[in-house]
Amino acid sequence: MLLRQGHRLLQIGVALFLLTSFEGFVIPSLAAPRLGLSAHSLMALLGVLLIAMGLLWPKLRLGVATSRLAFWTLVYSSLAIVAAYMLGAIWGAGNSTMPLAAGTAHGSASKETIIKIVAYSSAPTGIVSFALILWGLRIGGARSRDS
Repeated sequence: MLLRQGHRLLQIGVALFLLTSFEGFVIPSLAAPRLGLSAHSLMALLGVLLIAMGLLWPKLRLGVATSRLAFWTLVYSSLAIVAAYMLGAIWGAGNSTMPLAAGTAHGSASKETIIKIVAYSSAPTGIVSFALILWGLRIGGARSRDS
């Protein structure tokens, strides 16, 4: 299972590179181009991160349930934060959540709330995933089946 999950992370990482390549062409036409540029850079960074994690994944000492949790929280966290930045760039919103990237781009209360929910949901899932990955990198001990 770890090999398959690692391969999926490699695929998602390369897909993010492809997506960021196309997104680069539309940055000037977005409602908040600066936020679009931030999303562009973030997708490239996450592509590198997911490729590195994909190569690392088979070396983890995690059981089936734990590896599933780590995998899905990592994928969700990565895609959720990219989605928040892209929504902000498309809507011309996001200042209440990402003021440095969004600048003066401020949308309606509902758009700002959606961006906030999506962006903030990526943090706890990312923390859970990285904690499990760190745990999976421990030295020694037998690999358990469902830890």
